[in-house]
Amino acid sequence: MAGAAAAQDLPRPLTDDDFFPFDMDQAAIGHQLFYDPILSGNQNISCAHCHHPDFGTSDGLSLGIGEGGQGLGPDRTPGVGADKIRKRIPRNSPGLWNLGAKEIHTVFHDGRLSISDVYGNGFNSPAQEWLPEGLNSLLAAQALFPLTSQFEMAGNVAENQVTGAVHDRIDKGWPILAKRVRTDPRYGPAIVAAFDEVTKTEDITITQIANALAAFMAVEWRSTDSPFDQYLAGDPNALSPVQKDGMELFYGKARCVTCHSGPLMSDQGFHALAVPPFGPGRTRQWDPYVRDVGRMGESDRVEDAYRFRTPMLRNVALTAPYGHNGAFPDLESMIRHHLNPADSFANWTPEMAALPSVPWLQKADFVVWQDQLEMQRVRKKIDIDPLVLSEAEIQNLVAFLNALTGASVDSPPFGVPEGFEP
Repeated sequence: MAGAAAAQDLPRPLTDDDFFPFDMDQAAIGHQLFYDPILSGNQNISCAHCHHPDFGTSDGLSLGIGEGGQGLGPDRTPGVGADKIRKRIPRNSPGLWNLGAKEIHTVFHDGRLSISDVYGNGFNSPAQEWLPEGLNSLLAAQALFPLTSQFEMAGNVAENQVTGAVHDRIDKGWPILAKRVRTDPRYGPAIVAAFDEVTKTEDITITQIANALAAFMAVEWRSTDSPFDQYLAGDPNALSPVQKDGMELFYGKARCVTCHSGPLMSDQGFHALAVPPFGPGRTRQWDPYVRDVGRMGESDRVEDAYRFRTPMLRNVALTAPYGHNGAFPDLESMIRHHLNPADSFANWTPEMAALPSVPWLQKADFVVWQDQLEMQRVRKKIDIDPLVLSEAEIQNLVAFLNALTGASVDSPPFGVPEGFEP
């Protein structure tokens, strides 16, 4: 029975105990920093340019336009003159919902940041043993890495001190940013007041900045009041009949729960779905051509090739497009891809990607399609079995995914600060 299977597999409700507590004074500082370009090498882009609440804490693009671009969301342009972008961001900008949850142990599409003692600092990260001490959470560690990324926030080599320092070693740029912040009268005294471990502005390091950003993101984008959450908490009328049918499919016949399991609706594992490749790819230094091998880039295990992390699904209806590179424009197309990845791959067209025109990059956008061996490797690596659903069942699944949208997403604790200019 579908209903019985669904009831058996439904997760428990999320509660306060599922989330780390964060200080609201620190979150208030993180709120201002998140929307401030002060943390970018050329001071021309903020965290919010790629993670904005108007686009579900993403950016509405398949592949983002980072440092050097202008504007916000699908209207963002690639810049002009010497400041124009040199590369699209290789992967889709993920939503930031519920990243303060205690259960989360791995982040990024390829899992390159995780809880671990391998380097003696609590994390396995691209910074290895050079990660700063005192980070209060995985989310704080995550906040550090867009700051060091050339095409996201750091800027191109020779453009500023930050990116030049990062080019020497990944941790060399953070002290430069920390000095900017602690000498800014808007931030220095406020950080001293909010953090017990610092008694004067000279003591402020990138650690307090990262912890403040984490506090803000965790507080601002915690979402546990969707109709589905209300249903799990005991309200049988929170879901419509169609949404209930979709829920039973999700936890039964459609087998979505195989990967999207648990209270956060993710197994935090890595799976290959043969998502059509495009863009610059997240190439490794020894890759002779454009490609993105996913988890294998972090693990160096061949069996992990083309596998990507299972996303959490709260507010998923707000974060289109979908897939690690934003290959699918809406929930329906993403569901259909899951049902038959091989057929979906064969029928996919470049028009489905949300890529603002960048004339000087257009030849590179789909150059991977000319590499038949690479395309064949992506197509062959599929970790899920095909499944047939009726048109009505597909629409019911879409309805259920829409029932994962929080009731209070439009009224967060802080909101977009006055004066933020995209």
